[in-house]
Amino acid sequence: MIALFDSGYGGLTVLKPIMEAMPEYDYLYLGDNERAPYGNHSDEIIKEFSEQAVEYLFKKGAKLIIFACNTASSVALRHVQEKYLKGGEENERKILGVLIPVAEEAISITKNQKVGVVGTKATINSKTYEKEIHQLNPHIKVYSKACPLLVPFIEEDWHKKPEAISILKKYLKPLKSCNIDALILGCTHYPLMIKDFNRIMGQKIKVLQSGQITAKKLKQYLQNHPEIESKLGKNKVKTFLTTGDPAKFKEFTEKHFGMKISTPQKVELS
Repeated sequence: MIALFDSGYGGLTVLKPIMEAMPEYDYLYLGDNERAPYGNHSDEIIKEFSEQAVEYLFKKGAKLIIFACNTASSVALRHVQEKYLKGGEENERKILGVLIPVAEEAISITKNQKVGVVGTKATINSKTYEKEIHQLNPHIKVYSKACPLLVPFIEEDWHKKPEAISILKKYLKPLKSCNIDALILGCTHYPLMIKDFNRIMGQKIKVLQSGQITAKKLKQYLQNHPEIESKLGKNKVKTFLTTGDPAKFKEFTEKHFGMKISTPQKVELS
């Protein structure tokens, strides 16, 4: 099966386009809602949470785990890859992130070589997007802004309130003044406010979401790695897990993503 891991609801913005592009596979989604947001935790805690999720998902039979959380991808992805994909295990199972595909997309579309990035404190402080972009094109200027209040608003389903929109405007104002022409949403929760991002940034700035980009890249990846693709179940089974309130998870998912799901199972990672 293909498993997606996120700190909460954000990874659903990645899961939905992946399932639409590749509906034949089995999917397992794990949202660590009880401990969201990850972005306000230390790197050590984020790595610990990520290890717990990876171990749990591998025990559940996952052959491919996607870190749909930008914070976990920025801070812990390489760490868990080195820990859990030793020896020949990298041929039997994989752990991938959403960060690099989005960075590549930003590089391909920017015309004035100025790219903005918004994310949690942990993602922005890691400078991972900046490093990945500069490895591919050192001439691009990267302007970053931490937006620590957005994920709590989204997790509480308050992101459409005037207070959330006002805060978003304050976060984006300095980036817009830098004359960027591409903005990376470096948190998978943020697409739930995509209309507000687009309206505030204007038509001249392309706002990039992880979901559609990751879906496209994942499909190509599986075509190029039949040794992994052949191990993925194709029974169209979809399972949802959360460390938070299952009823709230079901309500949020059906309200904002239009996906009818059975009540998720509540699990403990610690």
